[in-house]
Amino acid sequence: MSFGRILPAELSARLRAGDKLVLLDVREPDELAICSLPGATEIPMGQVAQRRGELDPEAEIVCICHHGVRSARVAGYLASQGFPRVLNMVGGIDRWAEDVDRGMRRY
Repeated sequence: MSFGRILPAELSARLRAGDKLVLLDVREPDELAICSLPGATEIPMGQVAQRRGELDPEAEIVCICHHGVRSARVAGYLASQGFPRVLNMVGGIDRWAEDVDRGMRRY
């Protein structure tokens, strides 16, 4: 199964519109301490397989990491496990900081 892609600006617009999305941040705790999106579910990539039961397979899930590489792997994994509504945020939190929230700390 495959997954979709979403740009940070598109995600921002959907969040402002009140769309119900699960933001799944798969970065490590030290990365999350630098910057994160409010309300995101935080599960490091290495724990997603054992913790996938914490995620609703019917929810629309947006996977997020630093640049979009790890989150793409997680999105592919979730799609292969029967999660039909998975998106990867292109460019990750770094692109979010560039395109949406220029005041966000970057690393």
